[in-house]
Amino acid sequence: MKPTSIKIIEKLRAAGHEAYWAGGCVRDILLRVEPNDYDIVTSAKPDEIEELLEKTKPVGKEFGVILVIEGEHAFEVATFRSDSGYSDGRRPDAVLFTNAKEDAVRRDFTINGMFYDPIEDRVIDYVEGQKDLDAQLVRFIGNPHERILEDHLRILRAVRFKNQFNFQYHPDTYKALKNNAALIENVAAQRVQYELNRMIEGANRAQAFEDLSEIGILEHVIPELEALHGIPQPKEYHQEGDVWDHSLLALKNCDDHAARNVKWASLLHDVGKVDTFKLKERIRYDGHVERSKEIVHDIFTRLKFPRKDREKVEWLVEHHMMMVPLKELPEGKVVKWFLKEDFLNLMQVFEADAKGIIPTDMSLYDEILERYRDVVKDLPTKPKPLVTGKDVMKVLQIEPGEKVGKILDEAWEKQLAKELKTRAEALVWLKSLRK
Repeated sequence: MKPTSIKIIEKLRAAGHEAYWAGGCVRDILLRVEPNDYDIVTSAKPDEIEELLEKTKPVGKEFGVILVIEGEHAFEVATFRSDSGYSDGRRPDAVLFTNAKEDAVRRDFTINGMFYDPIEDRVIDYVEGQKDLDAQLVRFIGNPHERILEDHLRILRAVRFKNQFNFQYHPDTYKALKNNAALIENVAAQRVQYELNRMIEGANRAQAFEDLSEIGILEHVIPELEALHGIPQPKEYHQEGDVWDHSLLALKNCDDHAARNVKWASLLHDVGKVDTFKLKERIRYDGHVERSKEIVHDIFTRLKFPRKDREKVEWLVEHHMMMVPLKELPEGKVVKWFLKEDFLNLMQVFEADAKGIIPTDMSLYDEILERYRDVVKDLPTKPKPLVTGKDVMKVLQIEPGEKVGKILDEAWEKQLAKELKTRAEALVWLKSLRK
């Protein structure tokens, strides 16, 4: 990808235009991180870019952006521009093609506002981005309030970049974020979802959500999570603090390589405790699992998560306390749980939940994991059921319905418990149900 991007720059230069790498790739190069992509800026106008480069798509031509396809890679090539007015809080009302300096100063953060000339191996920095990289600061370019008004999503991007690189906020940036936090409500749900997903996947995920709360953003994007502040827990079981403290500690203790849905479930598994808090013989949250599932449904629907993701997180939250009764279940039911598609993800949520409690007790987790390993080593693949729904209806002379499903479940559990080992044994068992 890098050599190909340089070839594009060379073609633009050969035609007499300026051309540089821009934005995040420059930041990453200076941080000694391999860029995911190489965006290019140039003095060439969109029509000139299309004329000079072979395979192009006008993905944002009205804003001076042309997609250039070279081999298996695609590059955004943008004309230097300045913007005029952002009445919708996202897109400029008008675009004026201009020079490199004016293009730099209209960008969001100083660390994203630098250019790099790979031909002459030099950084072009009009915004003191290198200075802020050295100081490890996230700072808006120019007037921070104006930068936020231009694109309200920058409120979330500031938090993401700060935690992605383990930086700090410049004081003026931090003040502007707090003063404008409510503007995030104007941003499309999908854009908010994207930034939150990037945060929760990062190594500093718990701190990112702490920042969202402290700055005043969280109450506008996930108020149900913000409401966990101050919800007490029984100190004989939870010495880490309130439900908010526990939820963030669980998120922090997720395996870094865990699936994103596991991280969301770890963060939201107790979100229903706000509505189910009761003081009886001790602090209790009876029914909080069911309420947490309902709230997850509301959050993920509002933020327009894909249905599949929503349903998986709902399932993980709904069953996050399943490990306690699991060890008391009959063998067949236990094996049936072990064979569920997301069982190992559920184990990761259980692990994060347990590690989010002080004092931490991992004995039940270790016991179930050991049992799981003992069982699955004898089940390299999911066994084929010994009987079918047709068998049940034929042997018992019954019509399709709920009863057929219940009998199939029971047969499956007996098979997994090795009480039924052959199809013949299963059919004999079915006939015994006719009595």
